Amino acid sequence: MRYDFRPLAGAFLLLSGLLCACSADQIEHIKDGKKIAIKLENMAVKRIMPADLLRATRWAGDSLTAHADRELRRVLTVKLANGGVAAALPYCRPETFVSVDSLAKVLEATPRRLSQRARNPQNQADLPPSQLRPDTARLVSRLNTEQFSYQRPIILNDQQCLRCHGEVGKDLSAADYALIKQRYPADKSMGFRLGEPMGVWRVQLQRTGVAEFYTMKTRKIMKPRPKLF
Repeated sequence: MRYDFRPLAGAFLLLSGLLCACSADQIEHIKDGKKIAIKLENMAVKRIMPADLLRATRWAGDSLTAHADRELRRVLTVKLANGGVAAALPYCRPETFVSVDSLAKVLEATPRRLSQRARNPQNQADLPPSQLRPDTARLVSRLNTEQFSYQRPIILNDQQCLRCHGEVGKDLSAADYALIKQRYPADKSMGFRLGEPMGVWRVQLQRTGVAEFYTMKTRKIMKPRPKLF
């Protein structure tokens, strides 16, 4: 059987002619179409897999503890400069800082610092050597359906920390050590050296907070364009 393609060829040529006749300025573009498309994509419900939740747990833990470490360095720098160890001692608890607590609430997280050589007995914990290696190791796990756990080592990498955690007579005076013992009679957090692991950050997070953080982290955001005028 033979087919006659001439009618189809004629229609194709007619359509091609119509398209060519339309110039670019005759095509109506949707205003802010790209922004609208990205907004719609951001609003779309995403399926989050178990591996994604574990990845987001690490992201959230890294974000929260890094912020806490930065705030601790900032606060201690000011306190040590203005009032020495006596002024800085009450502030070596970054998990209680307002900005850290606010971020923890957003992430639905409970951060804790633990150590085998704790200053405060509430932070005392038995930690195997494998969890204290001075590297970038992270321990991330799912505790149950609704809870996740994040842990990483705390390394003494700031010289000013030795003023409260170093060697008596070398890094801090006997008078400053007496102040520490007065506030924390059971103190074990002394004699550390630069680069030595002091303990761990351990953070417990809720599934809803982890899932929301994953959604925000993977959401497309348009890059701001520089203003020309």
